Amino acid sequence: MPAKIFRPAKTAMQSGKAKTHLWVLEFDQEGPKRIDPILGYTSSADTKQQVRLTFETQEKAEAYAKREGIEYRVIPPKQANRQVVSYTDNFRFNRIQPWTH
Repeated sequence: MPAKIFRPAKTAMQSGKAKTHLWVLEFDQEGPKRIDPILGYTSSADTKQQVRLTFETQEKAEAYAKREGIEYRVIPPKQANRQVVSYTDNFRFNRIQPWTH
C-alpha cells in the first residue's frame, strides 16, 4: 500500500508554528469509502488509513518506509512568502496612498 511523506502546514486557527517541523507518514486509501444504507455513515474497512506516524526528519521517515517495505512518495513543503507589514505603517506621513475611511 503506498504512503505519502510530508511536512504539514500550520492550520488557519494556529498563529504559531507548533507541530509543523515534524514529518508525517500517512497511508493512502486502499479503496473507496462506503455509505451505510441504514444510518448513512461513511465507513471503510481500511484501518491503515487511520495510522499517522510522525518523524523528526525526512530521512528518518524514508528510512522507516524502506525498512518496512512501504512504497512512498515525498511531498516537499511549500514555503509561504509573506510581506511583513506593520500596523504603524498605516499612519506614516510619507505614505504613498492617502489614508481614508
